[in-house]
Amino acid sequence: MKDTDNTPQLTKSARLNQQCACVTLDRSALVDGLTSQLSDESGEILSSLTRQHFFSNVAVFVPSSDLEQMLAIVKAIEASASLPDYQRQVMSWAPETAQHNPGPVGAFMGYDFHLGEEGPRLIEINTNAGGAFLNAILTRAQLQCCGSSTQASWAEDFDEAVIAQFISEWLAQRGSGQPKRIAIIDNAPAEQHLYPEFKLAQQLLIKHGIDAVILSPNDLTYESGILYGGNQPIDLVYNRLVDFGLEDSEHAALRSAWLEGGAVITPNPHTHALFADKRNLAVLSDQANLIKWGLSPEFAEILNIGIPHSILVTASDKELLWKQRRQWFFKPVAGHGSKGVYRGSKLTKSTFASILESDYVAQAYVSPSERVVLVDGEREMLKVDVRLYTYRGSLLLAAARLYRGQTTNLRTPGGGFAPLLLQRD
Repeated sequence: MKDTDNTPQLTKSARLNQQCACVTLDRSALVDGLTSQLSDESGEILSSLTRQHFFSNVAVFVPSSDLEQMLAIVKAIEASASLPDYQRQVMSWAPETAQHNPGPVGAFMGYDFHLGEEGPRLIEINTNAGGAFLNAILTRAQLQCCGSSTQASWAEDFDEAVIAQFISEWLAQRGSGQPKRIAIIDNAPAEQHLYPEFKLAQQLLIKHGIDAVILSPNDLTYESGILYGGNQPIDLVYNRLVDFGLEDSEHAALRSAWLEGGAVITPNPHTHALFADKRNLAVLSDQANLIKWGLSPEFAEILNIGIPHSILVTASDKELLWKQRRQWFFKPVAGHGSKGVYRGSKLTKSTFASILESDYVAQAYVSPSERVVLVDGEREMLKVDVRLYTYRGSLLLAAARLYRGQTTNLRTPGGGFAPLLLQRD
């Protein structure tokens, strides 16, 4: 009698990710793309990008069915966010500034996934997801590999979709016309890791007839119902701050403009509270409650499968959580950029004690998939995180990040942003 092999069969995508080390990045095309968009400042920006590990030499193979499933999860989440009972629940722990809702739904929503053997699982939602502009240039600079195509992993015309997104945000609050001047806002923007994409965003807006400036909150003033950057009025703010509620004292001008409608701000405190507060993961993984609140059984089942079980961490659960810690990934409610996150298997008792004293969410751990890369001629396996950039549930662009360690980063040799090569598995 023959032995039965119960080992799961790898998909074509998984086999290619483990075996194909082809270099798909055309570095000269990447440089040409950056140079053409950044003109006089390209030298300094290119130097910054090459000093750091922004771009991987490889692409990530993904089953097209996985992309379809990720988009289905996005639509189910956004359907949940439209439910009055869901909104009442998540707004109950949101800051006062988030209760205000003038209409914009949030530019560049970011949905992060791990791709396992059983399909994609949502890890996190971000309302100021970075990297889209860099990934757009990266996707255009790819060589053909193993008969795959990148075309389906982004909007038919990314540039036009981005401009339409900002105009749609304007119309949602103003009703007609379009913004004349957009300010890209972050603290000390020139010192930010993703400053190069601020420049790309600025040039794209200018190319399409919208004046754009890159400013710090300290450059803003608010007078007589108008937000100013220097002496120039600002119509719309592309907000990259991680003060999601605009509560810090140095953001007073921006907060006033938000609350009084002096400028269209996207993404904004209301959007973050509705989608990206980590506590919302516990709400979105509660299938019974979502159905009771009016979500269709089909959408509820998509979320039941697609979102790892998540709970609010409380001291009353400390013994069980510690006993089961290897099953969990702990995330701070107010965290961003992977700061303060812990894989349960690596927790010490002292760190766990500090988690119990803070506001944390525990999410069932889902291991990331892997991608082989060549580093100094040696094959290495890096972890994979996939991000969908969307607007109103529609795909703007999908991309991966390759990394080593506990959380995503842009500092791993051989890693960085990578485009998706879609496969019909």
